[in-house]
Amino acid sequence: MYDNVLFAFGLTLFAGLSTGIGSALAFFTRSQSSRFLSVSMGLSAGVMIYISFVELFATAQLSLVNVYGTRLGNWYTVLSFFAGILLIAIIDKFVPSYENPHEFPEEEEKLQDKLKKLKDAKLLRVGLFTALSLGIHNFPEGMATFISALKDVSLGLPIAIAIAIHNIPEGIAVSVPVYYATGSRKKAFTYSFLSGLSEPVGALVGYFILMPIINDLVFGILFALIAGIMVFISLDQLLPAAHAYGKHHHAIYGLIAGMVIMALSLLMFL
Repeated sequence: MYDNVLFAFGLTLFAGLSTGIGSALAFFTRSQSSRFLSVSMGLSAGVMIYISFVELFATAQLSLVNVYGTRLGNWYTVLSFFAGILLIAIIDKFVPSYENPHEFPEEEEKLQDKLKKLKDAKLLRVGLFTALSLGIHNFPEGMATFISALKDVSLGLPIAIAIAIHNIPEGIAVSVPVYYATGSRKKAFTYSFLSGLSEPVGALVGYFILMPIINDLVFGILFALIAGIMVFISLDQLLPAAHAYGKHHHAIYGLIAGMVIMALSLLMFL
């Protein structure tokens, strides 16, 4: 039993820390290309929107329908989804946006410098919100991987590999805006790494605290909440930033590419 626990935790650690592969791109980014940034932000939105509707919402719906039946199960799924949107909207409302248009210096050079700093602050905020949402998303994902592997290794292994594959673009989603905002490869890697670290943390919490009480109701509500959070961040933060830093089609191409990557990563292990 002890060996099974270590193996299950090892799989979860491997899946979670694969965000580091994506975040390592920050170390190889030599120039700040607005096109690359725009496509990357669009890709991030595509990743999060696809995960939310195809994986998280569908899983939540199945779990809650199993508990409450078709009608109530669907109602609770939708309500939980919009509760997630409301929650992150409230958080967003109270997080400083670094905007103060009444304090620009008079000199043109200082004005441009101030505008650049404000723009970078917004971009950093996007990266941090993305890291937060993906960290929250990865937490129950880590519990699911760990519990699956603990029950059946043949089930846990493909789940861990699939999660590892689709965590790579998640690493990109966090590291690129943080790097472009701060110019620090170290910060970009650190925030991305921490968002993936929530998976093994989720495994530990699942094993020591939640495993005796986890059920379809808890998973269903949690997954629907996370789906709402990720959709809001994609629409409110990532897509507007993608448009601001590039052309319209750059953002859309990135969005579609993110969806394709996530679709393939999920289809590989059906």
